[in-house]
Amino acid sequence: MMNSKILWKAKKFQKNKSNLFKYEKFLFSKYKFKITQNYKNLLRWSIKNPKKFWSSVWDFTGVQGTKSDKIEKSKIFYKNKFLKNSKLNFAENLLSKNDNSKAITFINESGIKKNRTWKELNRNVDKLIIFFKSIKLKEKDRVAAYLPNLIETVESFIATSAIGSIWSSCSPDFGTRGVIERFSQIKPKVLIICDRYFYNGKEINVIERLPLILDKIKSIKHIIIINYPKKPLLKSYKLKKVKYTRWNSIMKIKPIRFKFKKFDFEHELAILYSSGTTGRPKCICHRSGGVLLQHLKEHQLHNEIKENDNIFYFTTCGWMMWNWLVSALASKASIVLFEGFPMFKRDDLLIKIADEEKITLFGVSAKYIDALNKSNILNKKKYKLKNLRTICSTGSPLSKDGFKFIYNKVKSNLHLASISGGTDIVSCFVLGNIYEPVIAGQIQNKGLGMDVDIFNDNGKSINNKKGELVCKNAFPSMPLKFWNDKKNLKFKEAYFNKFKNIWHHGDYAEIKKSGGFIIYGRSDTTLNPGGVRLGTSEIYSEVEKFKEIKESLAIGQSWDNDIRIILFVIMNRKYQINNELIKRLKKQIRTNASPRHVPSKIITVNDIPRTKNGKIVELAVKNIIEGNEVKNKEALANPETLNEFKNINELKY
Repeated sequence: MMNSKILWKAKKFQKNKSNLFKYEKFLFSKYKFKITQNYKNLLRWSIKNPKKFWSSVWDFTGVQGTKSDKIEKSKIFYKNKFLKNSKLNFAENLLSKNDNSKAITFINESGIKKNRTWKELNRNVDKLIIFFKSIKLKEKDRVAAYLPNLIETVESFIATSAIGSIWSSCSPDFGTRGVIERFSQIKPKVLIICDRYFYNGKEINVIERLPLILDKIKSIKHIIIINYPKKPLLKSYKLKKVKYTRWNSIMKIKPIRFKFKKFDFEHELAILYSSGTTGRPKCICHRSGGVLLQHLKEHQLHNEIKENDNIFYFTTCGWMMWNWLVSALASKASIVLFEGFPMFKRDDLLIKIADEEKITLFGVSAKYIDALNKSNILNKKKYKLKNLRTICSTGSPLSKDGFKFIYNKVKSNLHLASISGGTDIVSCFVLGNIYEPVIAGQIQNKGLGMDVDIFNDNGKSINNKKGELVCKNAFPSMPLKFWNDKKNLKFKEAYFNKFKNIWHHGDYAEIKKSGGFIIYGRSDTTLNPGGVRLGTSEIYSEVEKFKEIKESLAIGQSWDNDIRIILFVIMNRKYQINNELIKRLKKQIRTNASPRHVPSKIITVNDIPRTKNGKIVELAVKNIIEGNEVKNKEALANPETLNEFKNINELKY
């Protein structure tokens, strides 16, 4: 009889057809690795044999380039190098096909749709490369993109990496100050900008921000302007000393087939940014080979992405999941880009798109799943979702109710893979696999080749207890460096300050007896009433069960030489807070979490601060309440909401 906590198990025929099984057979032919269809055996081997493992990922996934099996070991964690002296071109690997089948689909909230075939994608990248060379863009020059999630954004990224320049992008929901704060640190030579974007029916002019950006970032010498799909170009602003080129004129260039230069495995690929909610955003520079290898591993071995699959992830190009999505092209899969508000005019808009576009892997945030659950709009009969095999959830911990909702209301026969990693590694530490069952509330296992563990504050490994998520071995997608970080001081402080020569990720988590993981939230926002550390996700998972409440945020307030928990709630329409609801809330939290989790006060607010990627920002609220300065409000999507948390009378007694 199946364990009641187990929501799904792959059938034997699914395992036998899986990429993971093919990979095991590949290992047997190469290294006489025993085929067991046992993930724990495979994981153990991958950690013990890093040279063979990462080399085999290259071979199995068909990376185009010249491979060297050499690993340069170092006593300093981040100085370990994988497949040293190997050479490849990231763009060549993404342009994995050149036929008339579909490579990319763009859909916006109001139904504007465009397709790009592989042949068109290759041709457009060739045109861009010719243009880049004409303006003397060189290797390691930075290209900054201030763009919505367009096909042109993907083409620009591929062309940038093709010539060895370094890509960096911000979505247009970043205000002018946020863009300047990020791009000014890396001194880009080229800026690619779209004239506008749309969100929840509103048109937002982006091109009018250009004069201030150019005034503050003097390194920009050339502007490429894209007009939003199927819309006329908005008036642009011309300034002296900067050359302007319209995207449409670049597309008139006669393409010449580009011969890809092979760059070192360690060559710079892209600069991503930390959220910036605790200070100036860090510029995290990633390497080409490590990112490609890690993404291919995660796509093919953990998420079973195959040729001709349709991959969707709800993301902007300012979030690491955009990079993760685009890399799916290297597995000969096509990708679907969505631009706009995910519930525009209908709560199930993205599910409708998944059905119509025959999506095979559907990626969203845990918050989206919770919102969909509360909308009560779905049942299994509404959409067939015949092609859908995998749902990925990330951004924040997915509750047990979120897991159950997917299987009860979306589709029962699919692999729900909750995944967790970060911008820091532009990939995952823990994620799914088809060999193991899906257990409600748990991430299935560690990523292959990743010796992930949970430490207590003394640096000791612990099971079935909450602690700090760490990685004990080096891996290829470690950041190459932080930009402008002399002697790696900020880099070392970010990841290696707490435990000597061990990657400390900053997540508060637990390994269960099953081998599965539960992420409880960020370490810097854990609650400490009575000196006991508690994760905020344990509170949220209970609050989410109340139809009266739209969303919540919990923080620890310093009070009477201790910490007391304060819960802020946004009420759904038609409902108001009252004593009866407060009693039910507290009882639910006490029963299903613990008495320590019960908030001292429950206070209604109109909105909650969040990052551009939709993550709630507990630390900013805590700082406001404690009377501390909130650094870098520009990192927030809605900084004005912080005013509501100032001088709350209920927090004074």
